[in-house]
Amino acid sequence: MSFKFHIGAALCAALGFSALSAAPALAEGIMFHDAYAITARPGAPSGAAFMAIMNATGHDDRLLGVASAIAKKVELHTHVADPNGVMKMTRIDGGIALPAGATHLMQRGGDHVMFMGLNGPLEQGADVVVTFTFEKAGDVEVTIPVDLERKAEHASGDH
Repeated sequence: MSFKFHIGAALCAALGFSALSAAPALAEGIMFHDAYAITARPGAPSGAAFMAIMNATGHDDRLLGVASAIAKKVELHTHVADPNGVMKMTRIDGGIALPAGATHLMQRGGDHVMFMGLNGPLEQGADVVVTFTFEKAGDVEVTIPVDLERKAEHASGDH
């Protein structure tokens, strides 16, 4: 092996190490608690995920989007009242602000992750991998258990 090879390998290792050590430092303080995914009924074409997202990074951040291979489309959604007071689910545009030290609840009847066009059924006890994209923390991959037996009164923030 040549001297150039060793220098190149050392340089790649050093750059790779510094990139890897810098990225998790921001994401280390983004924490997910009590996460679970559901469908409204067996075989439903859509599903949702709920959780509490905590920002302990010391920096304000913003959740910009979500992605997962389990559905054709994955979006941040919320419920809003129309002029007649009827609640409707809608996509969240512009992301969700997550101030330093704050916790944002993703819960039934409020903000949540929406899976549309599921590629297969969500099975009780299975895991769903979701990538959350933050403005500063970058991509954070979270494994979320499917809990089809969970009742609404046990949703994040309700206890």
